Amino acid sequence: MHSSDAAVLVVDDNKVNVMILEEILKSDYTVLTANNGKQALKTLADFPSLVKIILLDVCMPEMNGREMFEVLLSDRALRRIPVIFITAENDVESELLAAGAVDFINKPFSPEIVRLRVRNQIKLKNYSDSLEQMVAKKTVEVIRKTEQANRILDSTLQGLANVIEHRDLESGQHIRRTQSYVGALAKYLIASRSAYARELAQSEPETLAKAMALHDVGKIAIPDSILLKAGKLTAEERETVQAHTVMGKKIIAELGDVSTSLYLKHCEDICYSHHERWDGTGYPRGLKGEQIPLAARLAALADVYDALITARVYKEAFSHADSVKIIEGGRGTQFDPVIVDALRAIEDTFENIAEEYS
Repeated sequence: MHSSDAAVLVVDDNKVNVMILEEILKSDYTVLTANNGKQALKTLADFPSLVKIILLDVCMPEMNGREMFEVLLSDRALRRIPVIFITAENDVESELLAAGAVDFINKPFSPEIVRLRVRNQIKLKNYSDSLEQMVAKKTVEVIRKTEQANRILDSTLQGLANVIEHRDLESGQHIRRTQSYVGALAKYLIASRSAYARELAQSEPETLAKAMALHDVGKIAIPDSILLKAGKLTAEERETVQAHTVMGKKIIAELGDVSTSLYLKHCEDICYSHHERWDGTGYPRGLKGEQIPLAARLAALADVYDALITARVYKEAFSHADSVKIIEGGRGTQFDPVIVDALRAIEDTFENIAEEYS
């Protein structure tokens, strides 16, 4: 091989043409040769990273230049190698340039023109390769920093959610359970090709489940005297508790731009609307049916199920079977019927999640 790390592949069935081009280029490059397209493709397979440019004759037996060019264009790696066509057919130049050729060398050959055109195209190729490597390196760096930032954000938000839970005398497992319930429902509704399958797939189920961590973030504004009250709440106290949905929406808005972040959009929908009811009698806006964001409808069922199976300061825990029956009783009134049916289909999964994070 030549001392240069760049090779030129000359493809022409005319041996005299090959000898002339080899003589012109051999002082600057390693010159590889082939007599037709099939031989050239085999050479490219043997030296995939060495070949920097291809000089390709148009008219050849077995596989002509056009046919080989089509093969190159169909291959993700080979299409990046610039092709200079060797031709005496001036009338095909516009056609082949439109197809992606970078230049032409006309017969008979001018040594200086051949050297200049090959050199210029190899310089362009090297410059393009260096730019791609730089972009790839920067992309990896950006991805790494973004992932690191996301991990920090996730930890911070999870910590905030846990603080709120502990104020509510929860163990911290309520968040993990409700996240798992929402994830299981979304997965089933997609796999079963339900009416919500497409929307849920676009909503990124993992992101949706993650957003469940902040469903009660607005409770941070509720006084302990109300949040931890064992007895029945007064009408005024009930209004204060219900305001946690509005406060949650405000807190989410302060975390970032909801319109550009799917995660924050899910957080907002869940915080603001997980106490809405299918029949329109919920709060804070009295939304009805599919007016309620799908994320919030999933969250509503998950939150109520977990509240039922968990002992609170004001109630004993219900069994799994009784909790499912209570939710079934709210099918079409409190809860979306499709989501209740999904719970029925995967209720064993719900029970397993409840036991795992008990």
